Amino acid sequence: MIRRIVLSSLLAAAPLFAQADPAADYAENCATCHGADRLGGTGPALIPETLGRVKGIDRVIAEGRVSTQMAGFADTLDGTRIAALVDYVTAPLAQSPDWRPDDVAASREMNADYQPAEAPVFDADPMNITLVVETGDHHVSVLDGDTFEVLDRFATPFAVHGGPKFSPDGRFVFIMSRDGWVQKYDIWSLQEVGRIRAGLNSRNIAISRDGKWLAVANYLPASLTILDSSDLSPAKVIDVLARDKTPSRVSAVYQAPSRDSFILALKDAPEIWEVATSPDAGPFHDGFVHSYEVGMKEALGAEQGLFARRRIVIDEPVDDFFFSPDYSELIGANRDGNKGVVVNLDVGRIIAELPLPGLPHLGSGITWERDGRRVMASPHLGEGVLSVIDMQDWTLVKQIKTDGPGFFLRSHDASPYLWADVFFGPNRDRMHVIDKETLEIVRTLAPFPGQTFAHAEFTRDGSHVLVSLWEDDGAVVVYDARTLEEVKRLPMRKPSGKYNVWNKITFEDGTSH
Repeated sequence: MIRRIVLSSLLAAAPLFAQADPAADYAENCATCHGADRLGGTGPALIPETLGRVKGIDRVIAEGRVSTQMAGFADTLDGTRIAALVDYVTAPLAQSPDWRPDDVAASREMNADYQPAEAPVFDADPMNITLVVETGDHHVSVLDGDTFEVLDRFATPFAVHGGPKFSPDGRFVFIMSRDGWVQKYDIWSLQEVGRIRAGLNSRNIAISRDGKWLAVANYLPASLTILDSSDLSPAKVIDVLARDKTPSRVSAVYQAPSRDSFILALKDAPEIWEVATSPDAGPFHDGFVHSYEVGMKEALGAEQGLFARRRIVIDEPVDDFFFSPDYSELIGANRDGNKGVVVNLDVGRIIAELPLPGLPHLGSGITWERDGRRVMASPHLGEGVLSVIDMQDWTLVKQIKTDGPGFFLRSHDASPYLWADVFFGPNRDRMHVIDKETLEIVRTLAPFPGQTFAHAEFTRDGSHVLVSLWEDDGAVVVYDARTLEEVKRLPMRKPSGKYNVWNKITFEDGTSH
């Protein structure tokens, strides 16, 4: 509403708009927090690459943002000047911003007050801790997975994105924000260890099987930043260039534990990369036979193949992907969202195509055993279906009709059900519970009419399910996974994703990567 009023006033007062000086207004009111170069400081970067999905920027400038340091400027800036400032911060920079290894290293901030504990400072099972990301005021709550007591609530960087990653022993968690900050938190001590800015606009993070290395996939600059997880120091910044030397953003990066590697897809080029996280990584070992025509090994690290890269060329870029349980195959979707492809990572080529129209969201895909065969399921962002695929012959088993497009799936080996939200559209207040054998919806939960109800997560033993009321005045709702009855409700500030330590570090069936 404010935006429409502002735009209307511009038409009636063009001379006044001409007098606006957004550069001066930015320097006076914004630069202290967001940086003179608009690349961020205590506040996020204000550039198109990071503001692309932010709505109501004019309202934020006028009114501020609740539970942050962002103050409102309605008393000092009129509608015309705010509109000009919106245009200013959403315009591309004169020169594409860069963020080199020295910049990454200089941004590192370690907590001088951090004291590592010799044992957990709480009585809860450290393997049954669940982290809840609260996007309403940029915090994470640490929950006891048995009592659902909040053990700690700590501030995170602005706009957490991509899912936290845990060290293999479950003690540390690494959290990334859209504007490239990576935070390390000690769950045992309930303390932040430190943080570093690995990029300017980042997609997600992955941790190596041994826990030594943390990879950060960046849109801006087009790079893969590898951090030493022990102290967050940068170990390697790899410029992501396609075979024709064209820079490319990274769609996402994931750990492939059985391969001792990171797998990433290039968003702007038809390539998949595999980066070794160990000198003895299988695909880079001397005994590994490359049986594909375009395969190549290119050393990027000096330590016997550490961070060596293997490049797999495919037909078109992959935007969204996940893996078979043994990580021999990558299942991905192209940017048009009209099909899926299966890439065998051992032979380095596409071995199958999948009928997955309607923008499949493979990053939330899960797998399980059904009738003695491994199947996978994926929601679709463009239509109300879940696609179930047989992973032995890659045929479509069934498309389950839902009440609208979904975003997240979750299950557990101990549960007969998978939980699928309806994230988009008028039925976003619904959560489907689906029988994994019959593939039929057995119950639809809708405890909050008209409000977003999404993202299920199981406890370690699969006995309970946590679901988010994804609203600013929201809650985490705990269900008995067997009876599907509500057990507890915890008030939260726009809770989004929830992540159980055990399920994530053991790659529990039904947990996305």
